[in-house]
Amino acid sequence: MKRFTLACALGALVLAPAAGADIRVGVSDDHPKDAGVAARFYDTMKDVGMNENRITVLWDATRPTAIDERNGIAGAIDAATRDGVKVTLALYPGKAKSLADSSSKARFVAWTALVARAFPAVKDIIVGNEPNKSRFWQPQFVRGKGAACAAYEPVLAASYDALKAVNRSITVLGVGLGPRGTDNPRAPGNLSISPVRCIRDIGRAYRKSRRTKPIMDALSYHPYPNASTDKLETGYSWPNAGIPNLDRVKQAVWDAFHGTGQPTFPEAGTASGPARTLKLRMNEVGWQVAIPSALRSFYFGKESVVTTDEGTQAAVYGNMIPMLACDPAVESVLFFNLVDEANLDRWQSGLLRADWSKRPSYSIVKGAIQARLTHCNGPRVQWRHAVKPVGVHLGFLGGTRRRSEQNKYWSFVAGTDEGSLYTAGLFRVTRPGRVAPTLRAKISRSLRTGRVRGAALKTSGKLVGGWDKVISFRTRRLRPGFYVYGAQITAEMNLARKATYVGLPFAVGTPTVSRRSGS
Repeated sequence: MKRFTLACALGALVLAPAAGADIRVGVSDDHPKDAGVAARFYDTMKDVGMNENRITVLWDATRPTAIDERNGIAGAIDAATRDGVKVTLALYPGKAKSLADSSSKARFVAWTALVARAFPAVKDIIVGNEPNKSRFWQPQFVRGKGAACAAYEPVLAASYDALKAVNRSITVLGVGLGPRGTDNPRAPGNLSISPVRCIRDIGRAYRKSRRTKPIMDALSYHPYPNASTDKLETGYSWPNAGIPNLDRVKQAVWDAFHGTGQPTFPEAGTASGPARTLKLRMNEVGWQVAIPSALRSFYFGKESVVTTDEGTQAAVYGNMIPMLACDPAVESVLFFNLVDEANLDRWQSGLLRADWSKRPSYSIVKGAIQARLTHCNGPRVQWRHAVKPVGVHLGFLGGTRRRSEQNKYWSFVAGTDEGSLYTAGLFRVTRPGRVAPTLRAKISRSLRTGRVRGAALKTSGKLVGGWDKVISFRTRRLRPGFYVYGAQITAEMNLARKATYVGLPFAVGTPTVSRRSGS
């Protein structure tokens, strides 16, 4: 086990006052449904300093008006209220195929209102759980295209209205979005949609419905690592997103909903902007750890994933809190779970092991809360939506050119930080040096039409976010002269986010310099 102390996690932070509210730190754990452990559970939360617990309520389509575990949930809520712990309820079907038709969706929506009336003390309700994964929503794909998130949108919208009809003060949390997806309808055993594309599909369905009201007050997100051996700062490649990639989630929401009745996330320097903004709730996050051999008797089954060690988990949890505290969009972070599940095929990422003994992360999280690292003590995240494709880099912007060894292609290297479409051309100009503004504008207009008129060579295609690509022009021999590369890059998630780029002239063969101006 790696040696780790509270000083390691907190020592580099400057405890200076800063603006903004504290984030809530808590857990997502159903243990308090058991009346025999509820008091001990919440006493433990109080000792750590945690103040929120998310509890699941599952819908059974065969008994559409029943609330399973009703007494246990009521007891857990009462115990939490006595100890000053906020409860959030997550409502979703127990079976992934339960919302396959409009009538079942209507029954589920009616049930969400029944739950809200049954537990009036709870004012935070999540509708759905990872609809971008086949484990929780089926079908994920219809005729080879992602369908689950678009099908989820009317359920969220109708549930929003039903819950607000019960009590306008209820905060409706949307999606419970998983952090990764394959976007592959032929994936073996992991049919899922990436979070960025899921948000896009929800937005498209929302716009198509012509709804003018919101569908959520906060976005529930589950920023698990791709593997528990990942560092906190590792994150994901686009279009998936972990804690270091929350800007992707914010941008996806802006692309999906800007200009509609659904608020988007707060932005830096927009004090005069919309009065209502969306908030981000990290309702599940956890790094799974290996079980000490001395405690193996408290568990059963077989571990199904690669785990990290307890010291590393403690470091991740301790550093996560101040990181998220400085993001104005984030309201809470909930670790999954407080106490390990005994089945090794499930989750062992708690602050407590299955025998309720304390992991190093227990004292680290407790120390972070006591040191008030739930309050931003450093620079705050300064996010603003992008109006162009993110992270564009083109090899020709430095005036370079590339010719293949086979002498059959002209090419340049291109890349973006998000999935993008490109249209590119090789344009003849009359002289070296700076391209005149009028000619640059003409080339840009040609690229924007998509037909690339006037280009000696042209091509188009896609860029995968985070990966460079050699864009090649299959060509006949170019006659001597001066040429420039030009390209239009368009964001895949929002076709209105586009930009054109024109390089510097370079010579082919032995060109003759024209004396004409303006080129």
